[in-house]
Amino acid sequence: MTEQLKRIEAALDRFVPETDALYKNVTDAMRYSLLNGGKRVRAVLTLAFCTLCGGREEMAMPFACAIEMVHAYSLIHDDLPCMDNDDMRRGKPSNHKVFGESYALLAGDGLLTKAFETALSAEAFRVVGPARAAKAAAVLAECAGERGMVGGQCIDLETENRVVPLETLREKDTGKTANLIMAACMMGCIAAGAEDELVEAAKAYALHIGLAFQIRDDILDVTGSAEELGKNIGIDAQNNRCTYVSLLGLEKAQALVDKYTASALTALDAFSGDTAFLRDFAMQLAARSK
Repeated sequence: MTEQLKRIEAALDRFVPETDALYKNVTDAMRYSLLNGGKRVRAVLTLAFCTLCGGREEMAMPFACAIEMVHAYSLIHDDLPCMDNDDMRRGKPSNHKVFGESYALLAGDGLLTKAFETALSAEAFRVVGPARAAKAAAVLAECAGERGMVGGQCIDLETENRVVPLETLREKDTGKTANLIMAACMMGCIAAGAEDELVEAAKAYALHIGLAFQIRDDILDVTGSAEELGKNIGIDAQNNRCTYVSLLGLEKAQALVDKYTASALTALDAFSGDTAFLRDFAMQLAARSK
């Protein structure tokens, strides 16, 4: 996996190269957040599902990079003063603290559009063909838009300073967190030319690890350390956010993480290939400390 992460980083660097053009500032801001570490969970899953469905890693790489660009854009915008107003991200100052709010806003916009340029690039067409590339890009667009990540963020804003039922919390986190993971897994299957039922199984796996990932995030915001997580902790309580921890407590929240992880593992039964890595991946996410 270490070698795979190196290849992902190299591909991201290639798709968003340095420049001396007059728009250099925004490119530098884009690269700052895109190449600023991160677990690359979504990119790794895109590659993993492609190979599980009989494809080659290079077939999924443009889509793995596209999903990381969308994720990076969302983090830049999340940290802005008009949203979460967070000064730290991945152990470094947030984008707007380094480049200013105007360039941070533009860097997010640039990464979002670059994601679709990458998913529909000549390289993507060469490795999977225009039809699969277009299908994958459509999945990414839907999962990132108002019916997906943006919609989840809207629910987050609408429910600020309010106690909401678990169903609302699940809908918010499905949109805000799980949708990009769903896009990652589905695009990997699509790149490999998998049948629709396998794409749906990948979507189910992603939904459940996405929810588990978010609940674990809520737990770490209470129990983790800023040094290990690379970001400020206690933000949920500070902003009066309703979370799984505030509703259920730590023990029941972790039990829900375990329940969703078990559902994710069940979804993998649809695949005939070796799912050991994806099973281990899900279990590690459920127990992560950063």
